[in-house]
Amino acid sequence: MAVLEKVQATEAAKSLINELKKEHGELIFHQSGGCCDGSSPMCLKKEMMIIGNVDVYLGDIEGVPFYMNQKQYEYWKHTQITVDVVKGIGGMFSVEGPRGVRFHIRSEPI
Repeated sequence: MAVLEKVQATEAAKSLINELKKEHGELIFHQSGGCCDGSSPMCLKKEMMIIGNVDVYLGDIEGVPFYMNQKQYEYWKHTQITVDVVKGIGGMFSVEGPRGVRFHIRSEPI
């Protein structure tokens, strides 16, 4: 039986992640659960994010770790999360922003 990944990505998201890694180096995803930008996954340069004891590791996407704030995770823990990329303005510090796209998550119950 195949192991169900807690977090996965669409082909479009994987492609963008690999482009961003070439451009920015090591990256990290974080979803804080705060208002505004916090409800969307942020893709940051690894050195810009300090992971704390309230962050839950969900897995890697194309070698990039994905973390979610523990309180936010309580709402998502019974789902499989899929990271996608859509047109639009993302978080102010998220590295994909200047490209006119943003990362977006979808979920399905598991």
